[in-house]
Amino acid sequence: MSEERPLGQVEDIDRALLGTEPRYTRREVAERAGLPIEVAEELWQQLGFPRTGDEDVAFTDADVDALRRTAELISLGILTDDSQAALVRTWGRSFARLAEWQVSLLAGMALEGDDPRQRLDELMDQVLPNVEALQSYIWRRHLASAANRMLGEARPDGAGITSTLAVGFIDIVGYTSQSKSLTDAELVEWVEYFEDEMTRLVVELGGRVIKTIGDEVLFVADDPRTAAEATLLATGRGADEDDRFPEVRAGIAYGEVVSRLGDVYGPTVNIAARLTSVARPGTVLVDRGMHEVLSGPIVEDDTSTVEVAELSPYSEAGEYRFRRMPRRAVKGYSKLEPFVLRRAKE
Repeated sequence: MSEERPLGQVEDIDRALLGTEPRYTRREVAERAGLPIEVAEELWQQLGFPRTGDEDVAFTDADVDALRRTAELISLGILTDDSQAALVRTWGRSFARLAEWQVSLLAGMALEGDDPRQRLDELMDQVLPNVEALQSYIWRRHLASAANRMLGEARPDGAGITSTLAVGFIDIVGYTSQSKSLTDAELVEWVEYFEDEMTRLVVELGGRVIKTIGDEVLFVADDPRTAAEATLLATGRGADEDDRFPEVRAGIAYGEVVSRLGDVYGPTVNIAARLTSVARPGTVLVDRGMHEVLSGPIVEDDTSTVEVAELSPYSEAGEYRFRRMPRRAVKGYSKLEPFVLRRAKE
């Protein structure tokens, strides 16, 4: 009777996660899927998988099935020459990051037991089927939500889906200096707390978090007031000394946005980022588009912007009040026109 191998060996992991051990070379898997080897290799590279040698047996029946499905999407025109690389890269990056986190979680749980191998076997059997089902459910829910949005005012074009949105950035104040005083574990816990709280706040108000970039959150909202409330609540929490939420600053712009592969692009996004970079701690800056949609068009006169900013008090408009600031020269915009946003009752 042969000695049992630890689960950590490659063959056991492949069998547990992919259903079978690898049995095909890269040329064999391409032939079985009915795809030219060049197309198969390009797809694997875009997904982020390492290149294998001609004689390496590294593929399973699941790989054959995946390539066949990909070929069907190409034949249906879903994966065109223009969209294939970007879409497949997005899949690869997203799932690679998710897989790294899930494996770290499972490994940590397994090592806590008296028998890590047995515990990992149990986790594979019990946890992974539930995780797989939940991933499919979450994807379908987001798919339904995205489809409903795109059937509204969104307009498809060559670059993606164009729609009118409020775009907000929320940035931790003093992140670099704070991170120097924390251990690695404390820094991870602090950033994850910030991301979790911001996600809850934005989603509960009806917005959507696009991505988190360490000390910064990028989100969008169909309703400008949702973006205004999210940033004002965040800066309010940051100013509360009894709240562990970090001090933040924010910028919001309103206008046309191109949505593509889960990200957003365009001048509106750039302006929101620039506003955040010049905002003072605890402050929300908005652009002219946000000001007008929340309060109405600006009535221009002969008074210069600098004089208006220096002499005029905050102007109230419903539940908000604004102060027009001097125009700022920032990267890409020589005359960025910011407005400080606050609640009318403050």
